[in-house]
Amino acid sequence: MPRFIINLIISLALLSLAACDNHPWNDPYSETDSKANIRYSSFSASPKTLDPARSYSSDEIIFIAQIYEPPLQYHYLKRPYTLIPLTAAHMPKVFYLDQAGQKLPAASSQVAFTVYEMEIKPGIYYQPHPAFAKNQQEAFVYQQKAQDHQSVAGKEAFIFAQRRELIADDYVYQIKRLAAPGINSPIFGIMSSKIVGLSDFALLLQKNKPLNNKWLDLRKYPLVGAKAIDRYRYQIIIKGVYPQFMYWLAMPFFAPIPWEVDAFYAQPGMREKNISFDWFPVGTGPYMLIENNPNRRMTLVRNPLFHPEFFPVEGEPGDKSLGYLNQAGKKLPFINQVVFTLEKESIPRWNKFLQGYYDQSTISSDSFDQAIQIDSSGLPILTPSLKKMGVYLQTTVMQAMSYMGFNMRDDVVGGNSERARKLRLAISLAVDFEEYINIFLNGRGLPAQGPIPPGIFGYETGAPGINNYLFTWKNNKPTRRPIEVAKRLMSEAGYANGIDPVTGEPLILNYDVATTSGPDEKALLAWMREQFAKLGIQLNIRNTEYNRFQEIIRLGKGQIFMWGWIADYPDPENFLFLLYGPNSKALYGGENAANYYNKEFDALFDHMKNMPNSNARQQIINKMLEIIRHDAPWVWGVYQEEFILNHVWDYPSKPNVMSYNALKYQKINPVLRDKLRHEWNKKVLWPIGVLVLIFLIVSLPVFIRYTQKERKSVK
Repeated sequence: MPRFIINLIISLALLSLAACDNHPWNDPYSETDSKANIRYSSFSASPKTLDPARSYSSDEIIFIAQIYEPPLQYHYLKRPYTLIPLTAAHMPKVFYLDQAGQKLPAASSQVAFTVYEMEIKPGIYYQPHPAFAKNQQEAFVYQQKAQDHQSVAGKEAFIFAQRRELIADDYVYQIKRLAAPGINSPIFGIMSSKIVGLSDFALLLQKNKPLNNKWLDLRKYPLVGAKAIDRYRYQIIIKGVYPQFMYWLAMPFFAPIPWEVDAFYAQPGMREKNISFDWFPVGTGPYMLIENNPNRRMTLVRNPLFHPEFFPVEGEPGDKSLGYLNQAGKKLPFINQVVFTLEKESIPRWNKFLQGYYDQSTISSDSFDQAIQIDSSGLPILTPSLKKMGVYLQTTVMQAMSYMGFNMRDDVVGGNSERARKLRLAISLAVDFEEYINIFLNGRGLPAQGPIPPGIFGYETGAPGINNYLFTWKNNKPTRRPIEVAKRLMSEAGYANGIDPVTGEPLILNYDVATTSGPDEKALLAWMREQFAKLGIQLNIRNTEYNRFQEIIRLGKGQIFMWGWIADYPDPENFLFLLYGPNSKALYGGENAANYYNKEFDALFDHMKNMPNSNARQQIINKMLEIIRHDAPWVWGVYQEEFILNHVWDYPSKPNVMSYNALKYQKINPVLRDKLRHEWNKKVLWPIGVLVLIFLIVSLPVFIRYTQKERKSVK
């Protein structure tokens, strides 16, 4: 028989055998894991570092926050967001000192220092790691010998791994790392202005920096503002009063680092093999990283030494009815393994979610119409196809905002003159961010009324919370004032019909943006030109590379620009400081990108920033909001909403935009997932039948001629 016929028969046989297998052809995961307690997720950008002293990126914290544990965390269910102990035995003890070190009441005007005293729980252990391995003589097995071994990527070279208890010194060691040469911690600047002696400590380390990148033992150098009291207690001393420092204690920057691991990674040849904190984090958290392939996949598994922690037993009113308390009191974490796959494009990620290969998904503009419909009351609901699959929708307002900023140092749009103020207000009215939300965000957002987003103390709902310069309260919602009001303001500013009184020509304003490409970006810029054209203003788009754009804003050379801010912590100070004069980006390198200055606003900010949340604090915030709404240094922009889709096998989980360590609270039903995956990805067998038919049509005449030829040769 001809060879090609034999090969075809074999191929058809293999296809038939594959058809008998129940495992879906398109399943990207192994059949052995089909019913395993594994959560499947994705990431869109490769993490650059997993060092908690260096990382300040959302692409990295999704991994870091599951591994490292600072002393505090946010309550998973309570709103407004509330700090609670994590590794700490209780909330920090806070007391105040004068310049001579004598204790003072909190309300004293003589406070020179604030002391935070932390006590951590005993019996918490790091994940197993070779750096802790000791022999029978209590000598480290791998210190000073690691250069003789191969990479630890699979733990093959370092066959011994031991545990070590978490102690107070580990937290102090990490604080010292914020100032260490070569770390370049992004928060060193702000922390050196807060933690006593940190600036001088950085200079001391620089002077004692060893040659040839040898290990710098930070334990040898005392830091005035951070010290261990005993095995489980330590202190941090900051300058003056800064109550927001408590929020920093819930960030990975203040998670513990054991000196043994720092010494282990500092040995010659280790960094060249990517054996460092950047690649192999070591923590006490619920998960540990066993696979770090940032260009393909990241895998976390349950830390076998994770200390006892339990699901919250209380939350907000309504949490119980929504199922958020179904796991109350149960031991964490619930999931054994979490696999993250790199997906740079949104469409493949969305398709895999529809096939059941990702457990949860956000919604991009590309997939919005497949997922969401708007009901008669204007609320988002799922499409019938997703409802049929059992998918459920959750929405949450991000603790962030985007805004259009005016450079207050500019001769045209900046300054405190009535001419410039009315020009800014006119533009603020003309740029219709409600339309922007509908067109470019598919309705996922709220028009901002000021710098403080919902969920942060200081934000007020209803009519009391609106910007009366731009909106009226109508039909139980804010309604933008008509464009005629903006045109009247233009005339009062001297720009009737958009004509520059100096040149007699249409007013031209510059809009600085980072380099954009693609139809969506081009449409957005065209839309922005249309908004200014309502007032007769010609908008000149100045498109530059992102680094150049940042430089323009940093130097205060822009005129109008889009900017944004994501909360470091849930306090109004973290948003209002964006308009605080001493934070001017051009003058002082701060985050006040508009370079806004108002003496009264700054004085109120200084009074408000250290106050506890109270009615008195709210009243001061209201005065501050009135000032900046009047001055209009920003077009207030958008509070963005996130839409989250969960499959039916995902147990109810409450969206929490401040707690990045929320994986430990999530739970799945892998058996139900496996069942539905098979239903949604059934094997299509008819192509095999077609192949068989083609085989018969093509090969039968050949086979007949072949047999006839064989007979003739026999004769």
